[in-house]
Amino acid sequence: MVVGYRGGNVNDRDVEVLGRAPLFEALDEEGSKALRATVTEVHLSRGQTLFSEDQEGDRLYVILEGKIKLTRTAPDGRENLLSVLGPSEMFGELSLFDPRPRTASAIAVTEGRLAALSHSDLWPFLKGHPEIGIHLLRALAQRLRRTNEIMADLVFTDVPGRVAKALLDLAERFGQPTETGLHVHHDLTQEELAQLVGASRETVNKALADFAQRGWLRIEARAVQVLDIERLRKRSR
Repeated sequence: MVVGYRGGNVNDRDVEVLGRAPLFEALDEEGSKALRATVTEVHLSRGQTLFSEDQEGDRLYVILEGKIKLTRTAPDGRENLLSVLGPSEMFGELSLFDPRPRTASAIAVTEGRLAALSHSDLWPFLKGHPEIGIHLLRALAQRLRRTNEIMADLVFTDVPGRVAKALLDLAERFGQPTETGLHVHHDLTQEELAQLVGASRETVNKALADFAQRGWLRIEARAVQVLDIERLRKRSR
């Protein structure tokens, strides 16, 4: 279901979430309000596909609530999970600068809400606010840097190290402090977690079981309770 809203109808929490996105963080209140007036709200249910790779892209998205996974499918049908994104994170911006088909599919990991901004609205706004372009380029550069790190990890880091690094990344973005450590509700199945680190489910489960036996974490349904984050950091290096 897609629901449009205009400027004043955006609630305070959504304003805060949007303000942390690269597209909005460079703007003053007047500019941010003008850009919010072009936003369309998108509601997704768990497992729903927002767009598929090779589709034409005509807008970018900022997550307001929930989690989205970006995936690519191999010719033999295997799925590679590129990343998991949460509130304030932006995706789909490549098509703004390079109007070719989407390079990945976007699928809702949980029920969620997104702010969609069409290219036809964004281009005139970018011309009047060049500072936004700098922030978007910085976001793209950070994504490229992250992609390079992932490629290096696949070559130089063993599976347990990649699992530890993935858990640390998820903890940084989705972790909630508790009395015993950090609760990370990542919402991923065992298969999705394996896809995220580029390994088999069996190998990833073995690494998780080893971490749990050592007392570094506790495994829960689509979540982990991190008990010793420093040990995980050392293992990720």
